[in-house]
Amino acid sequence: MGSVLAAASPSPAPAAAGGGQGVPGLVSVPPGFTMPSVSSVPPASDQQTVDADSILPNPGTYEECHRKCKEVFPLQMEGVRLVVNKGLSNHFQVSHTVTLSTLADSGYRFGATYVGSKQTGPAESFPVMVGDMDNTGSLNAQVIHQLATAVRSKIAIQTQQHKFVNWQCDMEYRGENFTSAVTLGNPDVLVGSGILVAHYLQSVTPSLALGGEMVYHRRPGEEGTVTSLLGRYTGNNYVATLTLGGAGAHATYYHKANDQLQIGVEFEASTRMQDTTTSFGYQLDVPKANLLFKGTVDSNWVVGATLEKKLLPLPLTLALGAFLNHRKNKFQCGFSVTIG
Repeated sequence: MGSVLAAASPSPAPAAAGGGQGVPGLVSVPPGFTMPSVSSVPPASDQQTVDADSILPNPGTYEECHRKCKEVFPLQMEGVRLVVNKGLSNHFQVSHTVTLSTLADSGYRFGATYVGSKQTGPAESFPVMVGDMDNTGSLNAQVIHQLATAVRSKIAIQTQQHKFVNWQCDMEYRGENFTSAVTLGNPDVLVGSGILVAHYLQSVTPSLALGGEMVYHRRPGEEGTVTSLLGRYTGNNYVATLTLGGAGAHATYYHKANDQLQIGVEFEASTRMQDTTTSFGYQLDVPKANLLFKGTVDSNWVVGATLEKKLLPLPLTLALGAFLNHRKNKFQCGFSVTIG
């Protein structure tokens, strides 16, 4: 909800996942953080054992709370897309994307990704610079850097041909059991406009995290603030998240049935649009066949699915997707080939 800029740039880690460190017997710690050293000598009293068990984990970021469920749902595909990824070194990678579509504009995009040598975790290195440009000169770029052990910053820029469209600056601080972030988007001192977003997420128990979001926007003749509250409960194989605010409600439930099957349920209600939507999605992974299948159906009678096949040992991935809207009687399908 707090994202001001949806940059359509490729990401070096699409689902920014795990790789966290941890201490046996204690809760896990996200990447970039380490637990205090633990002595091998048994505790001398029950009080030390209670203190060790009461250590709360970092809850992660506010924007990632609903991500676990959303990753189960398939992404809509339309037309034909060819992606060629080429790693030039351990730190630098380029990509070429050609898109042919009957609904959107067809074209070519060139992307580049640079990952620095400052390693903060098993799967995290900084700085990270990601960008792509299409054949019309429109640019999307992001720079992410770990300024300190607990402080991370990000700058994102989006241009349309030779004009700046959006830009934002994020600053994030991760404590031992909380995360706070501030985002400033499209500030214009002369006109007196801009967007300010503040997030805070706190671990209350090892399983429960509570937080809130405040969005302040200002432009000539208009000014307003929207606030929302969030709660997330994490079980052994499920995650339940609820967001309530002036703009509406958003609830997600993620459940991992086994190593092959994952399901997700999402509910969205908008006070401005006076509309509600419920969606069900699932992901089926067949590792022996190198197949990944995702499907979804929602209350608007939109049914969709994607099938992804890796042709190992070749660096080739084929994907096929189809979506059908029964109410509007619209059908669209897509096919993509990824090399590298």
